[in-house]
Amino acid sequence: MEIDSLAYLAKAAESLAGAESEFTNRRYDNCASRCYYAMFQAAIAALIAAGIRPDAGREHWEHSFVQARFAGVLISRRKLYSPALGSSLPEILDIRRGADYGLYTTSRKLALHALEKARLLVSAIETRLR
Repeated sequence: MEIDSLAYLAKAAESLAGAESEFTNRRYDNCASRCYYAMFQAAIAALIAAGIRPDAGREHWEHSFVQARFAGVLISRRKLYSPALGSSLPEILDIRRGADYGLYTTSRKLALHALEKARLLVSAIETRLR
């Protein structure tokens, strides 16, 4: 496995651990934000492992690119991951946006939902890549 993929997996594990800690300490906005980034970083690791990189001329991993390639290529086309994971990234991104930019605090229930989704996606990618 490529070193870049392992680096992103490590970032995902750290972000998920942060989300767990934030949830335990009732910081639900931070939990939701860390959940999304754990998923985003894990999806990048999966894309790199599959030989997929950002389009030519782009240095950064754009959220829309990662979401589209993870769901479209790795789930739908190559069937490497469960179809149930396909909508996870955009769903948790919406929760993260509310947590980061919204007026109201993320509820415990919504933070727990994000945490469960993050655990599933990160675990599925770790299992396949290790």
